[in-house]
Amino acid sequence: MKSRLPKVLHPIGGRPLVGHVLTTAGRLGADHIEVVVRHERDTVVATLSEAYPDAIFVDQDEIPGTGRAVQVALDALPGDFDGDVLVLSGDVPLLDADALQALLDGHRAASAAATVLTARVPDPSGYGRIVRDDSGAVLRIVEQKDASAEEAAIDEINSGVYVFRAPQLRTYLARVDQNNAQGEMYLTDVIGLLREAKEAVAAEITADAVATFGINDRVQLAEVGRELNARIVRRWQREGVTVVDPATTWIDDDATLAPDVTILPNTHILRATTIGEGAIVGPDTSLVDCEVGEGAIVRRTDATLAVIGAGATVGPFSFLRPGTVLGAKGKIGAFVETKNSTIGEGSKVPHLSYIGDANIGTGVNLGAGAITANYDDITKHRTEIGDEVHTGSHNVFVAPVRLGAGAKTGAGAVIRKDVPAGALALSVAPQRNVDGWVEKNRAGTEAANAATRARSAE
Repeated sequence: MKSRLPKVLHPIGGRPLVGHVLTTAGRLGADHIEVVVRHERDTVVATLSEAYPDAIFVDQDEIPGTGRAVQVALDALPGDFDGDVLVLSGDVPLLDADALQALLDGHRAASAAATVLTARVPDPSGYGRIVRDDSGAVLRIVEQKDASAEEAAIDEINSGVYVFRAPQLRTYLARVDQNNAQGEMYLTDVIGLLREAKEAVAAEITADAVATFGINDRVQLAEVGRELNARIVRRWQREGVTVVDPATTWIDDDATLAPDVTILPNTHILRATTIGEGAIVGPDTSLVDCEVGEGAIVRRTDATLAVIGAGATVGPFSFLRPGTVLGAKGKIGAFVETKNSTIGEGSKVPHLSYIGDANIGTGVNLGAGAITANYDDITKHRTEIGDEVHTGSHNVFVAPVRLGAGAKTGAGAVIRKDVPAGALALSVAPQRNVDGWVEKNRAGTEAANAATRARSAE
């Protein structure tokens, strides 16, 4: 990956690669979920331990190879464990619980000691090949670097996903050596050893070869990420969501959308965002960990950790920062930034405003260019605006300050003191006109010439 970030922590679909694998393992109801760690183990453990508290982290020693990784995981299981061991790769995120459950069911139906998930692909380069005998049974798995020309021509590949019976796995892993081109303990060698011992080895060929693809560089990361997103989008379309342009719509795996939601082009629904029935989101919108109520409309907006009430409207060109809560049927209009503020039901912040650290009541209408001046260079202060307050354009509310219910303000007011309920607040000096100022101080300019002509016409 040529990255400071460990490969399995690179994100797609709102989770790290290995996070998708762990989520799938959890859905299978496994008794034990173990994560074998080695490279950058502290970073991997710190990232995953909070999100996956049931996972057990097992350290691989200096002996390299997938066989050794599985061996140390097996040693970490209770000594009397004799069930099935499902081996998954941390960089294969597309396999879902249904596909793996089918693998487990087939393994048990065949009473196999081991079952390999395989796929047929046009270009098997880089993958282990499945070698079968004349009867079609799995004979062994040959890694790319150890394959003969005949074996390299095989198009059936090893996905790196296996099911083993624990007792047989313990026995035959102990016999695996490092006598190969890479000097590693290959887990694939267990398959050949089982066959030599006349143990039953099965293979399930998946029709969804793409789901078995692993990731080794950022090109593959993007390709698999695009495929994952396409699958997520299709799933929501089948649940009754209208996605106008799937190619430019990105939906993370943890997002939740209700029926009759409409997603317009160039929209990103990220992390644990939820969108209520009948809402319209987009175009050109990014929602991160947001809650959007039923029937809301959100256009050309960037929002993070915000709540948008039912029937509310947001945008275009709005910026909702964390802590924004917009009430039902409220409005955050064009070129408005909000942060850590509650805007009550039916209240409007129409355009060209900054609302930070504020509590705004119901039925409020703020004039264009409203600013809550919340920071005094030391501390953030709050602005409190009561119900049914209507303010003039270009107001500055210097916090901490409170406007009582039903209060009004004049255009251009700078509100430094509390305004009682029902009062009108003004802070404008009497207007003074200086006649002839332009002609005297800007003589010869177009403005001065226009003024002269206008004065003559009068």
